[in-house]
Amino acid sequence: MNFPILSSIIFLPLIGSFFVFLTKAEKNERNKSAIYVSIFTSVVNFFLSLFLWYSFDNTTSDFQFVEELNWISGIIKFKLGIDGISILFILLTTLITPICVISCINSIKSRLKEFLIAILILETFMIGVFCSLDLVIFYLFFEAGLIPMFLIIGIWGGPRKVYSAFKFFLFTLLGSVLMLVAIIAIYWIVGTTDVTEIYKIQIPKEFQYLLWLAFFSSFAVKLPMWPVHTWLPDAHVEAPTAGSVILAAILLKMGGYGFLRFSIGMFPIASEYFVPLIFTLSVIAIIYASLVALMQEDMKKLIAYSSVAHMGFVTLGIFTFNKQGLEGSIIQMLSHGLIAAALFFSVGILYDRTHSRLIKSYGGLVNSLPKYSFFLMIFVLASLGLPGTSGFVGEFLVLVGVFKSNFLVAILASTGVILAAAYMLWLYKRVIFGNVSNNDLKKISDVNIYEFSILIILTTLVIFFGFYPDPLLKTIHVSIDNLINNYNLAIAKAVVLK
Repeated sequence: MNFPILSSIIFLPLIGSFFVFLTKAEKNERNKSAIYVSIFTSVVNFFLSLFLWYSFDNTTSDFQFVEELNWISGIIKFKLGIDGISILFILLTTLITPICVISCINSIKSRLKEFLIAILILETFMIGVFCSLDLVIFYLFFEAGLIPMFLIIGIWGGPRKVYSAFKFFLFTLLGSVLMLVAIIAIYWIVGTTDVTEIYKIQIPKEFQYLLWLAFFSSFAVKLPMWPVHTWLPDAHVEAPTAGSVILAAILLKMGGYGFLRFSIGMFPIASEYFVPLIFTLSVIAIIYASLVALMQEDMKKLIAYSSVAHMGFVTLGIFTFNKQGLEGSIIQMLSHGLIAAALFFSVGILYDRTHSRLIKSYGGLVNSLPKYSFFLMIFVLASLGLPGTSGFVGEFLVLVGVFKSNFLVAILASTGVILAAAYMLWLYKRVIFGNVSNNDLKKISDVNIYEFSILIILTTLVIFFGFYPDPLLKTIHVSIDNLINNYNLAIAKAVVLK
C-alpha cells in the first residue's frame, strides 16, 4: 500500500484539533461547531483504523504498512509500522476517543473548545506510541502524551486538580528519565535506535539487566504497578469523566505494550531473570489493591484500585512467556479498556446529575434509573470476570498461563477474582438496590440519547468479545508466536554460551 495510512491515522486528530481551534461560537452559546468537528474527526479516524484492520495480514509476524523517513542526520528515523499486537491498541484508541468527545458534551461546562483540542492532540500521541518503530520516536510520543493529560486534569479536574495533575506528571516523567538514558546507551552499544534492527542484533547479555530496569522504571509507573501506583487514584478522582475514561482505557495500556514490545523483545535474558520480581509485585498488586478497593467510599477510587488489580493480571500474563499468558494479557488489556471506560462513564453520568461520587449518597437507583441500572450491572459483572463477557476471556487465559508457569503464584492471583466479585457486587448493591437514601434521587432522569448510545456500544462489544474473542485472537496469534520463538531462541543461545 503506497498510501501512508499510519501517518494519516496518527496526524488526522492533530489536523482536526487545528480546525477545532478555528471554530467560533455565538455569544452566550456553546461551541457546537467545535463539537461537530471533533466528533467527525474522531469517527473518521476510527473508520480509517477499521480499514487498517481489514487490510492487515494476520498470517505474518512481519511489521506491516511500514513508513520510514530519515529525520536527524541519518541517526534517528521517523519509522512507523504495526504488527498483530499494536493494531488492536490502535483500534481501542480510535474507538475510545469519539466516546470521550461525546461524553464531554454535557459534562464540560467551560472552555469546551480547548478541552476538545486537548483530547484530539492526546489521541495523536497515543496512536504514535503504538506505531513507533524507533526508540527515540517512541519516547517522544510516550512523553508528549503527558502534556495534554496534565492539562485535562489540571484545568477541568476537581477540587484537588492541581495537586493530582502535578503528581501524575512528576511520577510518569521521573519514571521515564531512566528510559531516555537507556535509549542513549542502546545507541552507544548497537549503533541504532531502530527497533527492528535491535531485534536482529540482540543486545549483549551484560548490558541487558540495567537497560531492562531503566525501561521497567517507566512502564511500571505508567501501568501502574505496586508500589508506584499511588498517582492513579488521585488522578482518576480529580479528572473529568472523559479524562478518567481515556486514562483507564488507553494510557495505562502503554505500560503493558512497552513490556511486550521492548522489555521482552529487546531484553529477553533480563526479562527471564526478573520474573520473580514481576510475579511478586503483581501478586501484591492484585491482593492489596482489591482489599483497598473494598474500603473505598468514592466510586471513582474504587474503580481506580480495581484497575491496579486488573493490571496485576496483565503483568503476570506477560511474564509467563507462554502463549496463553501472553494472549490473555493482551485480551485483558483490551477488555479492561472497554470495561473501565464504561464504569468511569457510568460514574460520570451520576456525577453530572447529583455532583457526588460517594457511595453513601446513593441507593435505590433501580427504581428511578432502570436503564442505567441494567447497563451498570453488565459492566460490573464483566469487571469481575463473569463468563460470557470479555473480562472472563482475558483473566481465564492469564490464569491458565500462570498455572503452567508457577502454581503457587496462580493460586495467590486467583484470590483476586474472588475479591473482585466482593467489591464490585458490594458497590452495585449499595448504589442500585436498597432504600432511596435521598428523595432528590427520585427526580433524576435516566440516561439520555448520547449516554445510551455510548453505553449500548460498549455493552455490545463487551458481550460480543466475551462470546466470540476469535477476531482478536486471530489478529495476535502469529505475532505472539514470533515473540515466544525469539524469546526461546535468545534464552537457548545464552545457555549455550554459558
